[in-house]
Amino acid sequence: MEERDYPDIVSRSALKKWGWTDTLIDRYLGDPDELGTNPISPSGPDVKYYKKERIQETERRSEVKEALVKVLEKRNGSALGTDRKTPSRASSPKRGKTSQRGARDSIAHRIGAASGKRLVIVESPAKARTVGQILGNRYVVTASQGHVRDLPKGKMGVDLDNDFEPSYVTMRDKMPLVKEIKRAGDEAADIYLATDPDREGEAISWHLQTAAGWDKATANPPKRVVFHEITKDAVEEAFKHPREIDMKLVNAQQARRILDRLVGYQISPLLGKRVQRGTSAGRVQSVSLRLVTDREKEIQAFIPVESWSLDAELHKAADQAALHSIKGNRQRLTISAEEEARGYESELKEAAYAVAEVRKREVRQRPAAPFTTSTLQQEAGRKLRFTAQRTMSVAQQLYEGLTVGSEGSVGLITYMRTDSVQVAETAVQEARLYIGDKYGKDYLPDKPRAYRTRTKSAQEAHEAIRPTAIGRSPDSLKPYLTTEQFRLYGLIWARMLASQMADALSDATTVNIDAACKPLADGEEGSVLKFPGFRTLYMEGKDEGDAEEASNSLPELAVGDALNCNSLEANQHFTQPPPRFTEATLVKAMEERGIGRPSTYAPTIGVLLARNYVSKENNSLHPSLLGTTVSDLLTQFFTDIMDPDFTAYMEEKLDEVSQGEREWVPMLQEFYGPFAEHLDNANENMPRVKPEDEATDEVCENCEKPMVIKTGRFGRFMACTGYPQCRTTRQIKETGEGASASADTETDEICEQCGKPMVLKTGRFGQFIACSDYPTCKNTHPMKTGAKCPLCDGDLVERGSRRGVFYGCSNYPECKYTNNRRPLPDPCPECDGLMVGNRDGSSACTVCAWKAAAPEATDAEASGSSQEQELATVGD
Repeated sequence: MEERDYPDIVSRSALKKWGWTDTLIDRYLGDPDELGTNPISPSGPDVKYYKKERIQETERRSEVKEALVKVLEKRNGSALGTDRKTPSRASSPKRGKTSQRGARDSIAHRIGAASGKRLVIVESPAKARTVGQILGNRYVVTASQGHVRDLPKGKMGVDLDNDFEPSYVTMRDKMPLVKEIKRAGDEAADIYLATDPDREGEAISWHLQTAAGWDKATANPPKRVVFHEITKDAVEEAFKHPREIDMKLVNAQQARRILDRLVGYQISPLLGKRVQRGTSAGRVQSVSLRLVTDREKEIQAFIPVESWSLDAELHKAADQAALHSIKGNRQRLTISAEEEARGYESELKEAAYAVAEVRKREVRQRPAAPFTTSTLQQEAGRKLRFTAQRTMSVAQQLYEGLTVGSEGSVGLITYMRTDSVQVAETAVQEARLYIGDKYGKDYLPDKPRAYRTRTKSAQEAHEAIRPTAIGRSPDSLKPYLTTEQFRLYGLIWARMLASQMADALSDATTVNIDAACKPLADGEEGSVLKFPGFRTLYMEGKDEGDAEEASNSLPELAVGDALNCNSLEANQHFTQPPPRFTEATLVKAMEERGIGRPSTYAPTIGVLLARNYVSKENNSLHPSLLGTTVSDLLTQFFTDIMDPDFTAYMEEKLDEVSQGEREWVPMLQEFYGPFAEHLDNANENMPRVKPEDEATDEVCENCEKPMVIKTGRFGRFMACTGYPQCRTTRQIKETGEGASASADTETDEICEQCGKPMVLKTGRFGQFIACSDYPTCKNTHPMKTGAKCPLCDGDLVERGSRRGVFYGCSNYPECKYTNNRRPLPDPCPECDGLMVGNRDGSSACTVCAWKAAAPEATDAEASGSSQEQELATVGD
């Protein structure tokens, strides 16, 4: 590392641009040489300055030089050598807006010299850091930042008259990156494409190869490597067995992409004209919406059925028994009217009760299989209250690698987009050894457990989601993980370990009781857990409507024992409608019915919430009037598209393409013929429908007329019914999950004053966190963004004023840092500076030139909005 030309004095924050971290500064530089006035907030904390001479003298120490090089390598996502050029004072990044040339320069710094080395390309900087650390200095590992090619923005991009030929273009913001990747690849001895091990990952590799022009290389073409966990053994083994790009998987992904484009880009504009601007449709999105709206119609049409039960409290030792049947008839007695129930009640009051039969049996309960994508999203929703998108975001962080003490950066779980429950033999043996050592031989079954995937189209080449090393217990990793990462990792770890533990054993007892007044029989069931087995560690959660496990214990009873009746009651019951979907149960229904693939569940639900087709209230999904209107219209005019069975049929055809059993172009032709006919009919006959306004109990403050909820191009808002005479409108505050502000949302936080749970509330200036025990406890604090203040290291929180939402430091008024753009929790991969989100969904660093494109959107979103979009997150 060459000696750097620093200014005469350097601030602590500026040192971080050169690779100095807080730990390195505190360890090797210590206290600052000078303190200066804060240039951004004069009343804020002083700025710490260090002298040039002391910094340069410290950097000459070998251990400091080595530490700084490692920091720079991690930031750049590359396994660089120590000969990498360090930035000079003139070229160091500056605060403020940067030109396109500045962005190119930033990219150029991310890929080191690859001459004579092996270039490895992955998707993300986090994955690049972990893989680079494993492979060492003979490799240069860089990130493509997701897709680099896509169908063009703003038009179909599919030639319907030429076998659905797609017109791919390199994304504008990825052109400098592709150019730099091509340069590095041309210098490298070998090129390895190490994108994710699914169809989308295969397609990204193919697009990279084509965009860089390597598809025409004959001498030394790029090699494809696949690993399902980012560990030293798995990565090194994958590089021993490279292969070519699998065009069957690529074609299946192309067919899916084109299908989604055909549906989204042709139906969405029609909905925008006939219903409301901004409405959209999608091949998977729309049929998922139908599941929610159909369930709501079931609930609204449900007619409760009355029934009665007779419950007697009997004792040898007090216990409860219910009237079951007439003696000699095993069929359960149904009492549908109060008059009949009262008749039985009067007969049984004076009856003599005796035990007629006692049956005992041993019940075994098997543990659940390790997680798939679907079951992970369901269980995280039940137990952690995570949304599907939040679950996948945290799981991605665990998969791509986190710094764990002396181990460095390591992937903690296997690939998180999978529908297989198979587990590698080595992982099974590792789990069995851990169980034997930790819990004893009684908790270890005689043979390793093997699970079979129930999903019809599951790809058995993939593994279930599991820890990469069962020895890394959640408690041992807690110092290195965020709260979300710790909780989700703990769930995955416990599920995997429990899946290899012994059955839980219970003694189930059924007692039949005769009433002497009339040949009537009561019944009672109970169970007693005698060996917990896997339940010592893990119990699967339940959804609303699932049958509860009988856990009441019964006293010792023998045939002929007389029982005294303490009380007898006739109780009225009504059947209940099916419960509304939660995110967890909707994911479960999508998987069971074959709608979408593991990677599409979370984005699909996210679109439904973002489009205001459904809202989230008390964790349940409620369809809006707009969502119901769109679903009904699409069901009427696009029968196949809205049929869950047809959607599942199309998924099967895509699976056949990926397995080489079917050609993708004939499959698209088979789909498009009937679809085009439905589209022509809808263009001619679909009526104009205006969704009804939703009534509220709010009153206009200007004219005192009722307020209603309307939906416009920018979402839902409240408006006065006196329009156009009264033009009063009011913003509806929404939570991040789409729930209305009227319902408090549970959080993971605990009140530090009273120990009660904290909830998310919304006031006139936006969202805030408050104690659930209000008004007894009035503790509140602003919403945390997860980012740290660049001036004082305090938490950046969301605040509100009459001018709108802004973000400020939690240490106000000591620190007065503010920003109008939302701070992001992850630091800049280039300089560790604060990242902020832009209105178009992209993100940018507040210190250097680093920029990231907007998150990938669906075709339906793109066609329903004037903003540009990226490639949809689809695949398996």
